[in-house]
Amino acid sequence: MINYKLLTNCPIFKGINEIELKSLINQIHYQVRIHKKNDVVAIAGDPVKNLYIILSGSVKGEMIDYSGKTIKIEDIDAPRPLATAFLFGKENTFPVTVTASNDVEILSIPVGEFLNLLQKNKHILKNYINNISSRSQFLSRKLQFLSFKTIKGKMAHYLLQQAGTHLHSVELNTTQQQLAELFGVTRPSLARVLAEMQDEKLITIERKTVRLLDKGELGKIIHHG
Repeated sequence: MINYKLLTNCPIFKGINEIELKSLINQIHYQVRIHKKNDVVAIAGDPVKNLYIILSGSVKGEMIDYSGKTIKIEDIDAPRPLATAFLFGKENTFPVTVTASNDVEILSIPVGEFLNLLQKNKHILKNYINNISSRSQFLSRKLQFLSFKTIKGKMAHYLLQQAGTHLHSVELNTTQQQLAELFGVTRPSLARVLAEMQDEKLITIERKTVRLLDKGELGKIIHHG
């Protein structure tokens, strides 16, 4: 059973009311797939034949780097879509392996059927173009982030990016374990680097608040890796 009220919050269907969306979806062929926790939803390199939208639960996208480490790219919660930028094109394959973080339901719309939706509704077409543009920008930033060789460089980049130009403190909404997964490192290694950065008077940490004491020095760390 599709929760159409929730589905109207999906970036692809933004601005479309519940009744109209239900009518549009009922004009195409689709499936609702159920995956248990830790099930593999898609493997990196698999062809993208369907538009997937998370209806409930969450999944995580992971990739393996050149050294064999698994790096978490992001968590994706309902009602967000998967791999929208890879539905079309010559190399339309999943860029990461997608795994269920918990029990999930996924709306699966074949590419041809989704193309019919794009032709039927210009609002959905505009939303889709905006979404793939945003995803391309996100992946570009992610590649830049992964280019840093040291944990300290990654941490400095992450904190400066979160703080922006004007702020000098960051509220961490993730645990150290989640940050470690994001960086592709172990939690103890990340903890050591955070302790070093505090000893060097670059940051202070109080509960979930990280204060940036020397943004200039943090910037220099980024340039050195």
